[in-house]
Amino acid sequence: MKQKNLNREISKRNMLMISLGGVIGTGLFLSSGYTIHEAGPLGTIIAYIVGAFLVYLVMLCLGELSVAMPYTGAFHVYATKYIGPGTGFTVAILYWLTWTIALGSEFTASGLIMQKWFPNIATWKWSLFFIILIFLLNAISVKWFAKAEFWFSSIKVITVIIFIILGLLAIFGVIKYGNQKHAIGLKHIYDHGLFPNGFSGVFTTMLTVNFAFSGTELIGVTAGEAKNPSKTIPKAIHATIWRLIIFFIGSIFIISTLIPYQESGVTQSPFVTVFNNIGIPYTSDIMNFVILTAIISAANSGLYASTRMLWSLSNEGSIPKFIAKTNRENVPIIALIFSMIGGILSLFSSIYAAGSVYLVLVSISGLAVVFVWMAIALSQFNFRKDFIKKGGKINELGYKTPFYPLTPILAFSMSLLSCILIWFDPNQRIALYYTIPFVIVCFSFYKIKIYLSKRGYQNGKNIN
Repeated sequence: MKQKNLNREISKRNMLMISLGGVIGTGLFLSSGYTIHEAGPLGTIIAYIVGAFLVYLVMLCLGELSVAMPYTGAFHVYATKYIGPGTGFTVAILYWLTWTIALGSEFTASGLIMQKWFPNIATWKWSLFFIILIFLLNAISVKWFAKAEFWFSSIKVITVIIFIILGLLAIFGVIKYGNQKHAIGLKHIYDHGLFPNGFSGVFTTMLTVNFAFSGTELIGVTAGEAKNPSKTIPKAIHATIWRLIIFFIGSIFIISTLIPYQESGVTQSPFVTVFNNIGIPYTSDIMNFVILTAIISAANSGLYASTRMLWSLSNEGSIPKFIAKTNRENVPIIALIFSMIGGILSLFSSIYAAGSVYLVLVSISGLAVVFVWMAIALSQFNFRKDFIKKGGKINELGYKTPFYPLTPILAFSMSLLSCILIWFDPNQRIALYYTIPFVIVCFSFYKIKIYLSKRGYQNGKNIN
């Protein structure tokens, strides 16, 4: 009999922090300034509002599915059941690849940051240290993973809250900011126009905003290990979305107001610039520590997510059954080992084949999350239709996606549109060139596997 879940040890507060931890990272601390530099302050805010709206729609769809079927590796199972097994297989592979690629880059980045403090120790030694640390946090038990992620994410969240509070005080002149003798107000926004590079910059920014919000869907991955999922999942989804809107848009407003857009994120993290001008000592070291925790957090969540995807694929029989094997704490240890190997191979490809293999992998993983969002929206649309067709009543659902069918239709359409818009950006068009063939290969592999299975082939041998 197939196992639907692993140990339910993830609480609501841990689930909330896991989701926040998957989103708040180097994209906010490092890349947000560059985004403002390209699209202008108001253009970036508009793009993030639209992106947050899309993510909220997807999460509303995921809420109904996760409460009705709180399975480990959730959206792969939903896509298999309500779209098709080929789609479910492809979604799982894409999502697994997304996080394993992230693992490789996080291990490299963590080593580089540590070398700033310990220049005599080789980068690879620090990378190896963090590889072992993240592996052990995931291997011991899911409770250890969740607790570690809670504290890693807490550091990031506290940093963003302090940044927003101090930024607002500086804007209104309550505290001194650099050489300014008076309150700054909205001077930097008005002086250079709200759309300095034209309104088209909004659309260019929107292409990257969706990727900035990727990670919220981790709530779906944790569904099978959540305590009391019918209550914790909806609360975690709503809490996550509102916190993300406040943190992201709040931080961008502060950066846009305190730093002229031409200087925003050009030479260093905008967080470092603001903290320096407010007069906080050791700003660079503090932010390097925060960014390091963000990197470790992303690696921790990434290994967890990729492991659960492999376990789910194996549990469903799409890949060899032995990969679903668990240890005494019910952690899928074989899937964990394979995912970590994938992350290490990604690390090597980023060093030795950055212009070829790694470029292809990064391009595919960049679009993968949007494909997953489309699968979630379509799965919920089909689930509700099937539920009613079989005689189910809407009030019997533990959580109901509001404004059905508009919500899943909008979520699917907006996700698809963001993929289409990539074609009009020469810098990101390459993602389509690699991702579409990769998806076709995944579907083809699955169809061939099913064909051979029906013909009686198993493990390369004819069993008839």
